[in-house]
Amino acid sequence: MKFKILLVWALLLTFVVNAQNPDAKKYGTQITADQLKEYLSIIASDALEGRETGTRGQKMAAAFIAAHFQELGFKAPVNGSYYQPVELYSSVTGEAYLKVGQTKLENFSGIVYSGTGDSGGEISVPVVFAGYGTEAEFNQVDVKDKAVVVLAKEMRMRGNPAVKMATDKGAKLIILCAHETLAEFDNLAGQFKNFMSGGRLSLTKPQAGNSTVTMLVSPVTVEKIFNTTLKKLQEATTADAKKMPLKKFKGANVQYKVTSEVKITYSDNVLGYLEGTDKKDELVVVTAHYDHIGKMKSGTGDLINNGADDDGSGTVSVLAIAKAFAQAKKEGKGPRRSILFMTVTGEEKGLLGSEYYSEHPVFPLASTVVDLNIDMVGRRDPQHKDSAPYVYVIGSDKLSADLHELSERVNKENLNIGFDYTYNDQNHPDRLYYRSDHWNFAKKNIPIVFYFDGIHEDYHKPSDEVSKIEFDLIEKRAQTVFYTAWEIANRDNRLKVDEEKKIKE
Repeated sequence: MKFKILLVWALLLTFVVNAQNPDAKKYGTQITADQLKEYLSIIASDALEGRETGTRGQKMAAAFIAAHFQELGFKAPVNGSYYQPVELYSSVTGEAYLKVGQTKLENFSGIVYSGTGDSGGEISVPVVFAGYGTEAEFNQVDVKDKAVVVLAKEMRMRGNPAVKMATDKGAKLIILCAHETLAEFDNLAGQFKNFMSGGRLSLTKPQAGNSTVTMLVSPVTVEKIFNTTLKKLQEATTADAKKMPLKKFKGANVQYKVTSEVKITYSDNVLGYLEGTDKKDELVVVTAHYDHIGKMKSGTGDLINNGADDDGSGTVSVLAIAKAFAQAKKEGKGPRRSILFMTVTGEEKGLLGSEYYSEHPVFPLASTVVDLNIDMVGRRDPQHKDSAPYVYVIGSDKLSADLHELSERVNKENLNIGFDYTYNDQNHPDRLYYRSDHWNFAKKNIPIVFYFDGIHEDYHKPSDEVSKIEFDLIEKRAQTVFYTAWEIANRDNRLKVDEEKKIKE
């Protein structure tokens, strides 16, 4: 009798599992490889020029996504628009020079300056020598309101202990020499010139100030300042400090000027809103970033970084999932909770679009149940070259055991693809938990799942092309996200956040 009871319960359980989401299966299977390929052939085409933030190609991608949401009949949630404007700022160095005697050294041609300051005109200051910038060496000279030359053991300007010490002691100008030959310096100057051509984007408008200015110079310039050889300067750093050997090096006054220009880059997050039914005040968010890194600045051949996998694959997954939910809504099977489908800008520039949304949410964060973030799901990495269908799952257990259990269960009930948790370790060297747009939701203690395919040989290269996408695989991954979103949007209880796991501000 006991065996029969157990058998009945087992059969009932099997029936419940197989029958609990027939609607989910119906609409999930409408996400197809052919559909995803059609979308991606547009998003990752050469015509969109790599979708770099603020460029024509990125705006073309945004228009395509907005038109898709409009066609699906989604509400435009940003004051009647699908676009959430995001202003990004960059500070680009303007005029910067150093005069040593009658020689004027321009930026990237004699000096390297990468700051955001404004000297307010040309300034003349006396020069002192502080050796390698140790505390004992700084004690030999008075640097307040002067220029100080330091033979740096490392070329970095930010976070350099010698720079900090000089700043704390009131130096107006810090002149670093980190190379022993002019050729080495010229090579560095060229690298800086390419790197700094566009400035670094930020959500915060840089404030130009009259703080301490730091420049890198060549050894030839240092020798000219003190009218001596680099060797003699180096020898002085090993002499008896009690005799104050550094004080004997007195350079003539130098003149310098620095300016900076703040530029604004206009971009947008693109949002489509599907209103729920009896639990419409609670929100499920599905995200991907639609920007990429644009075109190579130099070279020959194919220079367009199409970003088919990164993150064209995630973007088209969002579009396909959105269409499946829209069809369900049209047929009277819409979700109980509302769903926000959001493709964000500026991920490649530092998760800027999602950060902007998290600080300027269109819907209350307190009502936001989860973020399911899709970033690179169209390829395989070398570790899974010959494996069954898989996806890296990151973050599902970080804030909510409830979410983790649901994620595992829904996968097993549906496609049962391999969930690889290698990158789920917050201390993994690649730190992927912090490197995509879900992080800006997690910081607000909103549970997240990040879906990812791994790092492959075409990452951030022009060879990340549509032709290399495995569409049968992306279909399974997108369907897996759909089934997870369906379960979260339709369950009775909101996902529980574990109090002991919350991030303390």
